[in-house]
Amino acid sequence: MTPTPFGTRLRAAMDSRGPLCVGIDPHAALLAQWGLQDDIAGLEHFSRTVVEALAESVAVFKPQAAFFERFGSRGVAVLERTVADARAAGTLVVMDAKRGDIGSTMAAYASAFLDPASPLFSDALTVSPYLGYGSLAPAVELARTSGAGLFVLALTSNPEGAEVQRAVREDGRTIGATMLAHLAAENAGAAPMGSFGAVVGATLGDLSSFDLDINGPLLAPGIGAQGATAADLPAVFGKAVRNVVPNVSRGVLKHGPDVDALRDAARRFADEVREAVSA
Repeated sequence: MTPTPFGTRLRAAMDSRGPLCVGIDPHAALLAQWGLQDDIAGLEHFSRTVVEALAESVAVFKPQAAFFERFGSRGVAVLERTVADARAAGTLVVMDAKRGDIGSTMAAYASAFLDPASPLFSDALTVSPYLGYGSLAPAVELARTSGAGLFVLALTSNPEGAEVQRAVREDGRTIGATMLAHLAAENAGAAPMGSFGAVVGATLGDLSSFDLDINGPLLAPGIGAQGATAADLPAVFGKAVRNVVPNVSRGVLKHGPDVDALRDAARRFADEVREAVSA
């Protein structure tokens, strides 16, 4: 049986649950804020609480792999359980690992996160194209086969990103615009939405000089603690705003470990995003 493409599943989740992605970022300061130790027990309690509180209401979780990997194999085991529990509850999982390499190494990264037989299999994976977009081919091919998706770093919110992403090629097009054009080609003809998205920061202001209409999702970090608000989304993303998946991490997670407070915070953000996008 051919798997349902990620873009189709994401569109359905956004329409039914609201277009919100909640990060699972168990960094040391946040664990301490929850009254937890910076160890495996704290990591597991944190991750389990977030999933139990929000898995039936948010469209997407985005676990940051590094915060689990820092604990070694035991941390990766917690990540495996987190992904499995989230997906079992019906929440899509975007693994934020930002992998990027060439040849067999890229193929191995793709297999780790996009092969349904892998214990870390996720609905989508963040990837870095800065060894050339073509270096992502193994991940693109496996994503198509497995019904998964990719989010390619295109216009990120960190100030250092502009050094590469706003650089201008010989043809007069920026690197970021080139990545968006590649993704539009990957998504051509897909309905209701393609499976190959871009990471575009919600804090970047006016992006009207970029064609964000790639017929695919736009993962937008920066809502909440980084300063952007749901009301900013239409001005930043223009006519592509309906395909924006805003990511909120600290803005929701700081309300833990109280489950009701986590749910209330996520609900508020989702309602604000829904209102802004439909306005």
